[in-house]
Amino acid sequence: MAAKALIVGLGNPGKSYVGTRHNIGFAALEKLAAKHSLAFKQVSQFKGSMAQGSVGTSSVILLMPLTFMNLSGESVAQVMRYFQIDLSRLLILVDDVAIPLGQLRLRINSGSGGHNGLKSVEECLQTNRYPRLRIGVGDRKQGALSEHVLGRFTPDEEKLLPGVLDRAVQAIEIWLDKGLTSAMDFANPSTPSIGEEQ
Repeated sequence: MAAKALIVGLGNPGKSYVGTRHNIGFAALEKLAAKHSLAFKQVSQFKGSMAQGSVGTSSVILLMPLTFMNLSGESVAQVMRYFQIDLSRLLILVDDVAIPLGQLRLRINSGSGGHNGLKSVEECLQTNRYPRLRIGVGDRKQGALSEHVLGRFTPDEEKLLPGVLDRAVQAIEIWLDKGLTSAMDFANPSTPSIGEEQ
């Protein structure tokens, strides 16, 4: 059996943030947990809500940091150290405003892209050499970025969300079962979208 994996969903704690674009990392992790009958419980030692068990044949820890987004790395680093998780067995689930809703990007060694949660993780781990699954939450058409990411999905977007989350869960399962390359083949579009850098 492969070494234990740590899968982290990034988001903000509290009822007021449930259903916002910034919390799609939480939503994807919760969907994975529900599918595999894993229950979360708050663990103050790790500043997060955690679930442990199995996804298929893989032993996993699921973590939702409860520190607010810009301090997420504190919780991640503590769990990594305590459970001696190898960097290659860490997967971060995160929202991305530069990707259309319905698309995923699985990358390793990439920058934070200005995302405060990823910035915090990189600062606390002192590296960006870990896989992160970016879940597109749609481009903002107008207004401030903060209002966009902390806002809720439109009714039309809400209809797409179950499929988006199902696909994110499938990407995680492939990563656990077959590794990063297979998961990237599944998650990443084969051709760039219009206007996207290649």
